[in-house]
Amino acid sequence: MKKPVSISLSKFTESVQAAVKAASEKHSKFKLEAPNAISVSYLIRGIPVPEAIASQVTLAETQALANDIAGHLGAFAGEHGGERGGAVYSIGRHIIVGIPVLPEIIHLEQK
Repeated sequence: MKKPVSISLSKFTESVQAAVKAASEKHSKFKLEAPNAISVSYLIRGIPVPEAIASQVTLAETQALANDIAGHLGAFAGEHGGERGGAVYSIGRHIIVGIPVLPEIIHLEQK
């Protein structure tokens, strides 16, 4: 089993914000605000897509956005983060895009 990894929560948050900004610029239908919090649930780490945006895009476009976010977060998404692709979780009227949870436990702390 791999050893747990410690990373800075502020650096992780900055990396997620940069990844979301870059992916949003590439996918013009997704005008997402930079997230200021990270949700850990539904077996992915991700951010919600506002319903007004989700109703205007296809699943393929949503998956492409998630893949770009995962690609930008390769170091945080695991050794093969970009290869594993992004995750899209939908329940009810909520869609969350992000990265699959790593099999290893990660300790996040603010520095």
